[in-house]
Amino acid sequence: MKKVSLAIVIFLLGFAVNKSQAQCDTIANICAKHIIASYISDGQQYRSLLLNSEETAEFHTTFFGETTYRIAACSGTTDGNLVFNIYDQDRHLLFSNRNQKNAPYWDFKVKSTLETIIEAQLDANKNPGSGCAVILIGFKQK
Repeated sequence: MKKVSLAIVIFLLGFAVNKSQAQCDTIANICAKHIIASYISDGQQYRSLLLNSEETAEFHTTFFGETTYRIAACSGTTDGNLVFNIYDQDRHLLFSNRNQKNAPYWDFKVKSTLETIIEAQLDANKNPGSGCAVILIGFKQK
């Protein structure tokens, strides 16, 4: 009996993981519309499953000097559900889309190479429940 129960639990866990992976794939595809033709994707999809607006996803990346970037941030099938903040290594806030009505992307130019931390949270005011947070980064070719 324990073997049957364990098999059911493993099956359900596998199903849940597969479903959340599919949800993240869909959101990444929707988010990719913000990385327009003048930007080249860095080839990565920064993803995290957030169970509620209290959780924060954290991603680390390097932005290279004299480069123009676009960061796109999405959760769900509509824009504006995800709040993202960009910090330098000393945790000084460089940008927050909260001040921009949760804009789904931000364009900026970096003067010198910079190690950053990107944090993402579901917007509690939008009541998204849970969801996959996806961050995409594109850069303009010189």
